[in-house]
Amino acid sequence: MLEKLRKAGISEDTYTIVLSPEMVISKRIDVLKKRFPDQRISREELIARAEDLAPPASTYIAFLVLSTAIATGGLLLDSAATIIGAMVIAPLMGPAISTSVGTVVYDRKLITRGLTLQVAGLLLAIAVGAFIGFLITELGMMPPGIDIREISQVAERTNPTFLSLFLALGSGIAGAISIIRNAGSALVGVAIAAALVPPAATSGLGFAFGLPAVAIISAVLVLVNVLAINISALILFWLSGFRPLGSSAVGRARKAVVLNILVLGVAIAILSTVLGLVTYVSSQTALIEQQAKAEVSVMLNESEYEDMRLVTESVDVSYRPADLILNEPARVIVILYRRAGQELPPGIAQRIDDRLTEFTGREVRVRVGFIEAQQTT
Repeated sequence: MLEKLRKAGISEDTYTIVLSPEMVISKRIDVLKKRFPDQRISREELIARAEDLAPPASTYIAFLVLSTAIATGGLLLDSAATIIGAMVIAPLMGPAISTSVGTVVYDRKLITRGLTLQVAGLLLAIAVGAFIGFLITELGMMPPGIDIREISQVAERTNPTFLSLFLALGSGIAGAISIIRNAGSALVGVAIAAALVPPAATSGLGFAFGLPAVAIISAVLVLVNVLAINISALILFWLSGFRPLGSSAVGRARKAVVLNILVLGVAIAILSTVLGLVTYVSSQTALIEQQAKAEVSVMLNESEYEDMRLVTESVDVSYRPADLILNEPARVIVILYRRAGQELPPGIAQRIDDRLTEFTGREVRVRVGFIEAQQTT
């Protein structure tokens, strides 16, 4: 209808107000649905929604600081529910959508605002996470000697895989569809799925606790997520037929879209090598842990060790991705039962060490502990 009004002489200088009816009562409703089947919003509505998704700086900063603070607390408390709450109010998804909309309709003001909010928002989120981490350590609010890498919610953000990339691509597509089909409530779920603030907060914690690997890997994860959301939303908006007014503007928009897709694609490919490395290292460390546990069990079932048995779940293998990259040995702790007064096989720790080194092809360090057991007859 807007296109027809414009062709009829309605210029852009006039005010056009678009309202959605609450209810239509008509026996011809089926005919109307067939006549107007398109569920896509107009270009003007798309631009208006994109502007709403790039809020004023004060509102954006307030929500970003609050969401990052909540996410940081959730990470340190290992609380998934708290982190989800932080993702609901996180405002980073909106500027990514706004930038994509600005590119396809060739609105430089919208592009600049979206990019500025994204870059400033990511840097601010990392800074807030680092500040909270420094504050917690200085005030002694964390147990001494704690390793945040052992917290499951933190570990999840420091061991990303290629699945993270696919999730971000899907989030960008879902976000674009929610805008195109005017399903704003779906954007909340998309923001949760995209999960931009938690890895940014994790990166800040990495700086605060002096763990550069945590900081870098988490920053790579959030950057890959942001780039994937941008490129997937950009492609979907363009394929949905949104264009600027005027043939010359359409040409410029097409060049901008193609250039952005190439730049984003190359950046994602480069950063994905980090995800690929982490994926490989994680699978290798998991394999070594599995092999070590299985081989110790097999060894202790041999006749020479028949009077000993493993304590349930007592083979602890400590082998992080960083250990594999730096060629550090795997640390294996084995806890055994033995009868009171039973003589120990000489050099059992070294025997296990040699067995695991040969079996896994990796250097290991073995420590064996014993629990004396007595049993009534």
